[in-house]
Amino acid sequence: MAKTRTQFVCQECGHSQAKWAGRCPKCGEWNTMSEFVEQLAQKGSSGRSAFASPIGVEPVALPDVPADSGERIALSIGEMARVLGGGIVPGGGVLISGDPGIGKSTLLMQMAAAVAESGCSVLYVSGEESAHQVKQRAERLGVEPTNLYLLADVNLDNVLVQAQNMNPGLIIVDSIQAVYLDALQSSAGSVTQVRECTSLLLRLAKAQNIPLFLVGHVTKEGSIAGPRVLEHMVDTVLYLEGDRFQSYRLLRSVKNRFGSTNEVGVFEMNPRGMVEVTNPSEMFLAERLPNASGSAIAVPMEGTRPLLVEVQALASTTSFAQPRRTANGVDFNRLLLITAVLSKRVGLRLSDQDIFVNVVGGLKVSEPACDLAIAAGIVSSVRNKPVAADIALIGEIGLSGELRSVSQLTKRLIETQKLGFKRALIPRNRQKKEIDPPPQGLELIRARSLSQAIEVALIG
Repeated sequence: MAKTRTQFVCQECGHSQAKWAGRCPKCGEWNTMSEFVEQLAQKGSSGRSAFASPIGVEPVALPDVPADSGERIALSIGEMARVLGGGIVPGGGVLISGDPGIGKSTLLMQMAAAVAESGCSVLYVSGEESAHQVKQRAERLGVEPTNLYLLADVNLDNVLVQAQNMNPGLIIVDSIQAVYLDALQSSAGSVTQVRECTSLLLRLAKAQNIPLFLVGHVTKEGSIAGPRVLEHMVDTVLYLEGDRFQSYRLLRSVKNRFGSTNEVGVFEMNPRGMVEVTNPSEMFLAERLPNASGSAIAVPMEGTRPLLVEVQALASTTSFAQPRRTANGVDFNRLLLITAVLSKRVGLRLSDQDIFVNVVGGLKVSEPACDLAIAAGIVSSVRNKPVAADIALIGEIGLSGELRSVSQLTKRLIETQKLGFKRALIPRNRQKKEIDPPPQGLELIRARSLSQAIEVALIG
């Protein structure tokens, strides 16, 4: 009989120890230690572990490694290819996560169909749905490639055998919390099962140079369920964000060993699946109400792509001693900094005002280049004067009330001109040679301080 032992594993960081504790000694989180029974590795006559995978890997001299092993697999879904860094990397492990019902399985089915139509065989492992349910989704999306194979099984041993025999061009496991190993006594979805199953799947992917996509559940706080070490094991971690009751979805990369982590893909959910939005700026500004107080246009950078988004602010007189500050889509501490500068340097009275700031479309902006648009929206709401509808605001605000330069200004101005804006308000101390000549048809207005910028931006 194999020996067993009881371990207490932290659900946040994966730290394990023999005794229970109310607080994890590694990450400091409270009430995260859960009990798991682990089965120790059983030694056979050959000395190999009972949990060892049958995959054999031999060392290869560096000059003998095939040169084409690093070429990416082309992907017809442009927004997803952008987030992945240009395509699917052979042998790479990708973990995609998001809230239930957000569209993870739909997006992966469309990706699997696109890869299968290009000639590569795809193995789609469904641990939560039957093959009939997966086929119904494919019919609803209008895809039915012949190279797409379904495997509705949760036993990882069988999955590994089928994958080795088939040797597909892509493996998708939906989801990693559903599969399990018979050699482990813990239930599916536990820390031990998730960690060991992911390790064996990644070993298969690396050994046979097969790209691997894993679907992960999220906790109530929005983080990936299971041990934190799971995110360190894979090469890329993607989050699919958005309100399930709205149509737009944002695909973000929070870790990518083969590309940038600043890219974002924009999709729209409709009855035919996830449709990529090639011009997100136009989408974010589609329902803007011109000449409405509290509305301003910011130009943040999402990776290498500039976006135009509408920043809305609302100031309301409060009857309480402590006014509220609410930020949706912007950093809360950044909002506090901007309100302090407006109070001290501009002389705006905000001590009796509740301030609410929202970025339209569910986008989250964090770079300082949006400071000027946030400040202008707040002042516009307090004074009840609209910001000019044909002007975009670009600039970082310093603690002295000055406007500071931002990076990649030329790209931002070109995107501003493409969407029909006539003017752009930028910091005065920016070197002119970097944006000469300015985009045709776009007037550049330079301001040195926040007070000057507000007087130019507001109407009346």
